Amino acid sequence: MVKLFSGTPLSQFTPRMAGATAPAVAAAPSKARVLPASAPHALPKPHPLSDGSRTRLVPVARLANGGRWRVEAMRAYSEPVLLWFTRGQGRITVGGITRGYGAHNAIFIPAGMMHGFELGAQNTGTALFFGRDHGLELPEDPLHLRIRDVVPQAELSAIIENIQREIESDRPSKERAARYHLGLLTVWLERHAETSSDETPKLDASRRLARAYADILEKDFRMGKGVAEFARDLGVTPTHLTRVCNKTCGRSASDLLHDRVIFEARRMLSETSAPIRQVAEMLGFTSPAYFTRAFLHRTGKTPSGFRKAP
Repeated sequence: MVKLFSGTPLSQFTPRMAGATAPAVAAAPSKARVLPASAPHALPKPHPLSDGSRTRLVPVARLANGGRWRVEAMRAYSEPVLLWFTRGQGRITVGGITRGYGAHNAIFIPAGMMHGFELGAQNTGTALFFGRDHGLELPEDPLHLRIRDVVPQAELSAIIENIQREIESDRPSKERAARYHLGLLTVWLERHAETSSDETPKLDASRRLARAYADILEKDFRMGKGVAEFARDLGVTPTHLTRVCNKTCGRSASDLLHDRVIFEARRMLSETSAPIRQVAEMLGFTSPAYFTRAFLHRTGKTPSGFRKAP
């Protein structure tokens, strides 16, 4: 199987934990101070697409503003998002499971679910961010709908256009009108989720484990844990976890972890003024030197060089 977003494991840059297999970042020794995930840090300089307090629609090409890593690397949003592709094709990984996508595919990703996707030059479509306080009845699990008939394709495109029109208008009650159209969108998703259930891959044991790993990884990736610790938390061996990840998404368990950690590093470097030493500590690295070497290998730039780049 072809691997997506592949790279040399970062574990070669960090001290190996006793009993660990290909750890993603160094586990802190007993005397090292690692900041908890909730530790305060510099206030963010918001990315143009990162206002999660409101509903908004963005052309999928704009999601890559600031670098292709913003769409290709593993990450998660704090709000649900619907990707509606109208042209092009590629592969998308959602919750540790990779599938191909093409024109007229609607992909719903719940809040907090790790994902990443290829975005070619010919790809067009819309990303609809629902906002953190949407108050809508949305699916709890991800959906990948392949809409083959012209009528439902036109229905979804029309709903999205109506939402966009109301959001951008200056007419009275535009928020209420947009919300009604969002309600119609939730109905559209529910109906087509039912009709497409026969073609959606069932969550067998491998996919369930991959999904569980993606969920716990998203929760704990800042803690400096290696693959062996994640595997222990899931009740499996590191070898089995890596075998399952290779099967479900074409990537090793450690590569998924590395990808998520370095995405967060890039996000923090580009959207906050936190010192590099603090970024390294908050992501579980035992020293800025290890962090710099790992970041350089994965991105081709030092953290300071990345931060200074336009």
